[in-house]
Amino acid sequence: MSTSTEHTDVLVVGSGFGGAITAYHLAAGGAKVTVLERGPWLKNTDFEHDYKLGSSYTRAFDFVVGDGMSVLGGNCVGGGSVVYFAAMPRAPRFVFERHGSIGRRMWPAALSRDTLEPWYDRVAESISISKQEWSDVSYAGGLWAAACHHAGRTANPLPTAVDSTSCVNCNWMMAGCRFDAKQSLLLNYLPAALAHGAHIRPLHEVQHIARNHDGSYRVHYNVIDDEDYRIHTGGGTIDAKIVVLAAGAGATPVILQRSEPALGQMPHAVGRYFSGNGERLNTAVIDEKKAAELLGLDHTGTPAYAANHIGKGPTVASWDRLDGSLPEYSRYSLEQLYFPPGLGTILAQAPDATGPTWFGPEKKQLLQRWTSWLTIFTMIEDDNEGVFGPPPATGNAHRISQQMLGRGNLRYDPTANTLGAWAQSDAEVKEILEKDGLAKVMPWTNDLVGAYTVHPLASCRMGDDARTSALDDRNELRGHPGIFVTDGSAVPGALTVNPAMTIAALAERAIPGIVQAAQRRGVPVDYGAPAPDGSRSARDNAMTQLPTLLGADS
Repeated sequence: MSTSTEHTDVLVVGSGFGGAITAYHLAAGGAKVTVLERGPWLKNTDFEHDYKLGSSYTRAFDFVVGDGMSVLGGNCVGGGSVVYFAAMPRAPRFVFERHGSIGRRMWPAALSRDTLEPWYDRVAESISISKQEWSDVSYAGGLWAAACHHAGRTANPLPTAVDSTSCVNCNWMMAGCRFDAKQSLLLNYLPAALAHGAHIRPLHEVQHIARNHDGSYRVHYNVIDDEDYRIHTGGGTIDAKIVVLAAGAGATPVILQRSEPALGQMPHAVGRYFSGNGERLNTAVIDEKKAAELLGLDHTGTPAYAANHIGKGPTVASWDRLDGSLPEYSRYSLEQLYFPPGLGTILAQAPDATGPTWFGPEKKQLLQRWTSWLTIFTMIEDDNEGVFGPPPATGNAHRISQQMLGRGNLRYDPTANTLGAWAQSDAEVKEILEKDGLAKVMPWTNDLVGAYTVHPLASCRMGDDARTSALDDRNELRGHPGIFVTDGSAVPGALTVNPAMTIAALAERAIPGIVQAAQRRGVPVDYGAPAPDGSRSARDNAMTQLPTLLGADS
């Protein structure tokens, strides 16, 4: 283990949206930036089309089973952007006015859809995002749209960060895109950060942070084995004037909890108010004859729909319930979602089963019809019920297998509000897809791994109330100047849509405040870099927000 301490201006923990965006802007502004990423650095040629242990699929994921909630996240350079399905909607306006479980507005007063819009635009200028045309929609998306129309609902193609001209419809997006069609951070912010001198170190897992006598911070890390993530091959420390935590909502609070003996008391909200973004899945088993009738196709013995395995990730959503006039906990989106074999086939339940629903003979019969499944992803407003218990000795979880699987200390006990919202959305999915016998619908079971999320949020959330938020309205950790949080854990609560675009916009918005804090600590850095490709129009609009965002010092 290294005994000498290195030095950097800004130490960024994690390389997903919150880390990559921060690393780029700080490096482009002149700071010396070091990024520590606990996962491997995979190139497009490393992304394999299989699910074998040791493939890119298991190397790039972190699946942590908690008590009542399991979290699936990215674990590689580029973080969740490498394994996400690239859906990039902006959060509905009503989200920013939510009260949730605390009886007051959850979001800081300074933040609304209007004030976040310039920062959404900065992301859209930096990552190629487009609203798909109906000609881009997958088979599964088309069937979902047709079912919504048949049931009197509307459906919309999703805005996505996918280059349709490069996409070959291989549907291995979750294992990384080897064709560079999916616009992960490996194609924009991260190469731009490297071009400006940032250093990215894969397989470096941050354990805790301590404060030095001069007010800077000392970050302690372990080096992780490339094949067996349970093995530490070394470690060391790096001193930094600014620390940006972007390890994800399942890891950032754990690092801070483990740092409390060295840093001093953490805000009460660190490791509390976790949200799974209200996520839930339903599986519909399609009647191929009914699908042919719905789609106006001749049914001559060949399946009308059995092409679930062809196409992209989510391409179509129904947003009828994203209506701000509706009561809280009754607003949600319904999104068609391809989920590959593995977890999805385990957790899907057999409709009308007389015995066990997620295993046994009837489940085996259900698996034989796997190509006729349609999976619907629901994102409701939950109650931020998650609480992290004492942190493990190292890492964010007790590592069970050599890759991917761990046991975490997150406890999630859904309230009546959350359960009611799930029940309402389940009922609507069932009503849409079972109309006129099109399908049989059942939600995924919660019995095996509890609830589950691929979009963890809010475990170190921002807000105006120090009792219920860990960060101020500029993403700085309360009581610990110079430590910022820019990942999904900063988002105050469930968004009712895919959160990547909002996480990225909040990270963009945090940069001027981080730059200002770095300047006060003697770092020669400025704010004002264009988008990674040099585009400037969105930057220029955002610059007009700086006096309000930074106050008199801007």
